[in-house]
Amino acid sequence: MKLGLAVFFGLLPVFCAAAKTKTAGKFEQYHEKFSSNPPLKLDDATYERLTAAPRDYTVAVLLTALGARFGCQLCRDFQPEWDVVGKSWVRGDKKGDSRLILGTLDFADGRGTFQKLMLQTAPIMMLFPPTTGPHAKPDAQAIRYDFTTGPQSAEQVNDWIIRHLPEGPKPPIYRPINYMRLVTITTAILGLVSFFSVAAPYIIPIIQNRNLWAAISLITILLFTSGHMFNHIRKVPYVAGDGKGGISYFAGGFSNQFGLETQIVAAMYGTLSFATIALALKVPRMADPKKQQIAVFVWGAVIFAMYSFLLSVFRVKNGGYPFHLPPF
Repeated sequence: MKLGLAVFFGLLPVFCAAAKTKTAGKFEQYHEKFSSNPPLKLDDATYERLTAAPRDYTVAVLLTALGARFGCQLCRDFQPEWDVVGKSWVRGDKKGDSRLILGTLDFADGRGTFQKLMLQTAPIMMLFPPTTGPHAKPDAQAIRYDFTTGPQSAEQVNDWIIRHLPEGPKPPIYRPINYMRLVTITTAILGLVSFFSVAAPYIIPIIQNRNLWAAISLITILLFTSGHMFNHIRKVPYVAGDGKGGISYFAGGFSNQFGLETQIVAAMYGTLSFATIALALKVPRMADPKKQQIAVFVWGAVIFAMYSFLLSVFRVKNGGYPFHLPPF
């Protein structure tokens, strides 16, 4: 009996060392394949061997369905981002110090695994923490990442993986240079420069025209002072019925208004502004005194009538307002 115990305790370190060597050898084997073609392409058998315990490394597996017959657009949209993650880890962690392997299991190659996990949707990411070694997790259950918010970027997925890894330096995301995009942007910039160099003698006088900017500024001011943004924020109706079979163009109260009301108010403000500008700038330049006098009366009457209408609208908005100006 004592001899048997002595043999057992004597061979125990040998068995532990053999198991450790086997685990380390498994990581080296798969990390070499992962480094040559990231992320590692898996099937049912390699998935079982790679994720089987014991393991002193972390495995992140993307379960996806890339075939056109599966109709998984989200899978196809995310696959390039997942390739970026895999290549970034190979580039930034060439020696495998983080002891991480990234793999992809397509439904066409891993139907049995999908059935075993009872997966009904894709893509889904599974992260398997180490079961042995200094960074082993007490609960070695796989951590699941669902794509519930749509396609994720490589940076988002990479940050999620890093949060479940031990402390230490982690490689950033390296995106390949998009030469087609670079050529497109360069061509567009050169085209714009050429266009402006040819069209500058015609465009610059228009841009420097003070009357143009004055008109744009006036239109913008009238647009926003009449309540345009209020309509967009509150989603107000264009018009409403008055309860008598007719149409109400103005809403009572200061906290309500209609879309057509905004346009009418903007037109009133615009007419008053144009009449004031005409009296201040155009009429004094008229050489004929009679025409000048007629213009003064005409524009004065326009201002008087429009201001009277404006006061009547204000009384609709505020029923307690006591003042009015004929004829409205």
